[in-house]
Amino acid sequence: MTRIRGDRSRSTRLLLVIATTMLLAGCATATTGLSTASPSASASASPSPTPTAACPQVEGVELPADCAPYDPDNAMAQNDRYRDRVDLSEASRAAAEQPANEIRTALETLRTSGDLSVDAVEDAIADAGLAGIQIIGDDRAVAFGVAAPEGGCIFGEVSADVLSVEVGGIIMDGGCLPAVGH
Repeated sequence: MTRIRGDRSRSTRLLLVIATTMLLAGCATATTGLSTASPSASASASPSPTPTAACPQVEGVELPADCAPYDPDNAMAQNDRYRDRVDLSEASRAAAEQPANEIRTALETLRTSGDLSVDAVEDAIADAGLAGIQIIGDDRAVAFGVAAPEGGCIFGEVSADVLSVEVGGIIMDGGCLPAVGH
């Protein structure tokens, strides 16, 4: 038997709207009841300003009441965390070492022979039995990342002057390499 879910979800949404409205109406009544309860109650309750802007904290500077303070250095550091790598277990690291060594050997051959290209790097990684390869670069320099056999990543870069092949966890943003443009 096929049921149409829309009828049930509409009634559930209606109940949710009614319950929320009743709750908010109760809060409004309780707040207004406080302000008219007695002159001393309203005198002791002073309204606090609602922040309307985020302002960086600067040592020795007092911020206006309508500012929500923040630490700009901490905010910038948190913004760059997408590149940080998740910890990798020793078992995952050990399982990635053999294909990483195969990739390192193949890429060193490409680098020294002068046959470096995006396709050649991708083929060298695929020959190590790995799939889902991420490649950024051109025929002068290629950054690569690929999922390791038991989790984590094998990643690095190769150019005429540089070869690095590393094993580590995925980046916080997901995947083995940051997206282009970051």
